[in-house]
Parts: sequence; C-alpha cells; structure tokens
Amino acid sequence: MSCKGKEHSDNCVSDILRQIVDAQNDIVEHECDISCKQSIEDLLGDTTSPSGLDTVPVLLYCECKPFKGYGVLNDQQHTVIGSFFFRVKKVYDDDCAVLELLRDPADSDRNPKDPTHQKTANLRTTGICINVDLKCFCHVTCLPAVDAIN
Repeated sequence: MSCKGKEHSDNCVSDILRQIVDAQNDIVEHECDISCKQSIEDLLGDTTSPSGLDTVPVLLYCECKPFKGYGVLNDQQHTVIGSFFFRVKKVYDDDCAVLELLRDPADSDRNPKDPTHQKTANLRTTGICINVDLKCFCHVTCLPAVDAIN
C-alpha cells in the first residue's frame, strides 16, 4: 500500500531514500544538474578524493503537500521547531525511516509556513530525529549535497 491506499509494486520514495542512506553511510566518518541522482553522485565524489559532503537534504511530499516535521531543541527553553528539510538517518525493511530535521542556524523562523520560507544556504543537523512511514509519501525532492554535520 502507498499514498491513499493505492497498490504499488515499488515505493520509489523509499528506494531513493535507501540509496541516500547507503551513500551517506559510505562517507568516511561520519543527467540533471539538480536531481537525487546528481546529489548522490556529488556526495560520493571521486573515490580518490572525497567530496567533503555528508548529507543529501530531502524535501518530502504527502498528498501533494510538502511535509513538515517538528521537534524540540535540546536548549534551556525546549524550543519547538519545524522543518521541511531532512537528513535520512535510516530506512527499515518495513518502509519506516528515521529522519533528522535540518535547519540553517541563521534562520530565525521556528515555524516556516512552506519550504520557500525556510533558509537553506547553510543547512545543519539539529539532533532532532523523527520516525516516519514512507508509504505515506508520494514525492521526494533532493537538494544539492551539503556538509551538514560539521
């Protein structure tokens, strides 16, 4: 089953996210110009000289709307933030996944209204992870690979 209960033989969103996780996990330590395929290739770089990139940020869609995840920062105020951009941490065989919220530290908007209102120039990991059912998503957009962990 996939979005809206329709039968599908493949779940392309989970397949792409699995490829991203595999590519990200291959990093030591931790045809289109912009596409998931190109972002994965950029992440892997030339095998003789690593790219220095560690994350393919993704934007997911459910029922044709951008998906926004929420979490609580580990700060004194326990600030709740939302994000449309994620780093895939793990994809399980049952099409569930762990996603980490990505944010630009300069972005003061804790709850952006849509992806165009969220800054992406300097996306970084937040330490906030959420669990999702990939069968609920019908579209994935990959941003260019970035160095989000350091």
